[in-house]
Amino acid sequence: MAIRRKSTKSPPILSHEFILQNHADIVSCVAMVFLLGLMFEISAKVAIIFVTLQYNVTLPATEEQATESASFYYYGIKDLATIFFYMLVAIIVHAIIQEYVLDKINRRMHFSKTKHSKFNESGQLSAFYLFSCIWGTFILVSENYISDPTILWRSYPPNLMTFQVKFFYILQLAYWFHAFPELYFQKTKKEDIPRQLVYIGLYLFHIAGAYLLNLNHLGLVLLVPHYFVEFLFHISRLFYFTDEKYQKGFSLWAVLFVLGRLLTLILSVLTVGFGLARAENQKLDFSTGNFNVLGVRIAVLASICITQAFMMWKFINFQLRRWREHSAFQAPTVKKKPTVTKGRSRKGTENGVNGTVTSNGADSPRNRKEKSS
Repeated sequence: MAIRRKSTKSPPILSHEFILQNHADIVSCVAMVFLLGLMFEISAKVAIIFVTLQYNVTLPATEEQATESASFYYYGIKDLATIFFYMLVAIIVHAIIQEYVLDKINRRMHFSKTKHSKFNESGQLSAFYLFSCIWGTFILVSENYISDPTILWRSYPPNLMTFQVKFFYILQLAYWFHAFPELYFQKTKKEDIPRQLVYIGLYLFHIAGAYLLNLNHLGLVLLVPHYFVEFLFHISRLFYFTDEKYQKGFSLWAVLFVLGRLLTLILSVLTVGFGLARAENQKLDFSTGNFNVLGVRIAVLASICITQAFMMWKFINFQLRRWREHSAFQAPTVKKKPTVTKGRSRKGTENGVNGTVTSNGADSPRNRKEKSS
């Protein structure tokens, strides 16, 4: 009698399709574990590292500044746990926007596969850029960065951050880290993965650099206009997918994109190249968070300039490609208007369409006369 062997296949709960379809529920359960951990004394000490901001410092009140004590923050290794938790939150929010907003629009519009993926990408990024731009502008106004731009270099090193500044950077890092697993969850095409890895890596490199080098003031000032320009591009692409005649948004974006690159270079050179270069304290000190030395300033300016040059190169290639596509689209319409004389056009209509010979050319009046003779 033959013995039946047990199947070695993985159970459905561990399958690839199950994870893709239920990744939001799985991530939600993991996030709930940390939240429930706050309710028990045994696990609260561990869970609080993931949920709340760490490295809190309370400064006593002074007669000149405030009547109450103020809380400030600095960064440390425990921030990685907080970033991980809010990365899970970002995945959940991503799934909510995808299911309840973007998927409903996709079902109504019946996009192709290419437009479907690009529409989802622009929909997610436009929501994030809008949220970050509004929040960043509120911080700039409340922290008096706009009224006094010299604070960008005069207050360096600002090793102590307010709650909203640190929370802003934690969420920024969490969002861009969440973009890596989303490449798997959203079934991104292989040819699109390198492009997305490049811009995700650039965001993480510059945001983490500003956070670790205590250039959070400069980073915040540069992120807000950049996010606004990117929001305009993605919202214009959303309107373009619904109506391909819509092109005004891209024209406005092209102008603001160039202005945004110039603004980034000007503020970076003024802050790092002139403001910090003239500061009195130019000694490397990890305890106070002072990185104002020549090597760091050169590295910061070089990274910013190279990134801006790379973005301009991609922008020029994008505009040239659009110009070629527009020229190729307009070329057939120009050929449909030939300049011919009245007699020749009549002969052309007898022989076919626009002078091309057809099968009815053998039955012209002259041929019929020759046949009758």
